Amino acid sequence: MSRSFTRLKQFDLSFVNDEYQIIAGVDEVGRGALAGPVVASCVVLPKDFDNLEINDSKTLSKKKREELSSLIIENAIAYAFGEVPAKIIDEINILEATKLAMKMAIEKIQLPIDLVLVDAINKLDVKNNIKGIIKGDAKSLAIASASILAKVYRDNLMDNLAKEYPQYHFDSNKGYGTIEHLEAINKFGPIEGIHRFTFKGVSFIPLF
Repeated sequence: MSRSFTRLKQFDLSFVNDEYQIIAGVDEVGRGALAGPVVASCVVLPKDFDNLEINDSKTLSKKKREELSSLIIENAIAYAFGEVPAKIIDEINILEATKLAMKMAIEKIQLPIDLVLVDAINKLDVKNNIKGIIKGDAKSLAIASASILAKVYRDNLMDNLAKEYPQYHFDSNKGYGTIEHLEAINKFGPIEGIHRFTFKGVSFIPLF
C-alpha cells in the first residue's frame, strides 16, 4: 500500500470509535467558476476500500478521474450529489450556495451517517455531526473520493453545455474565467441561467 494512500485512509480511520462508525466525506467543485452550477458530492466508503491511486481530484488527469469515479461509485456504500445553479448562486452568494449543495448531497444519503468530514467548511444546516478539514481533499480518503465524484459529475455537465453553446468552449474551460471564456462573454454576452451575474463583486451586463 502506498504511503500517501495509507495516510489518507488512516486519517479517516482515526475518527472511528464507539460513537462514530459510519463516516462520510463531502467536497465541492465549481465554487470559483463564472458559469455553471456548484456541485457537491457526499460519499461513504467501506472500511476495507483500497485503491492506491485515490488522491485530490486536482492532482489527477481527466482520464484517471473518470476511471476512479467509476470505481468509487461501484464500491461505495452510498454516494450522492447536490447541485445549485447559477441563478441561485446569484441570489444567495457562492458560499451559501456551496453549503446548500453540500447539504443536498448529505441529505440524499439513505444511511444514518455518524460523522461527515467536509473540506474546509465547519458548519452546515444538517442533523449530522460535521468536522471541517482544511485542505481535506489532500488529507482524507473520503473527501478525496468525494472531490473526484463531484469533479467528474460537473465536468460532464459542462461538456453537455458546450454542445448547446459551443462559442463559450465550456468543454475546455468548465465555466472558469479563462481568457478564451472572458473573450466569449465580451463578444456574445453572458447566458441567463448559465453565467453567474455576480462574482467577487463583479457584475456582468446581460446582453439579450
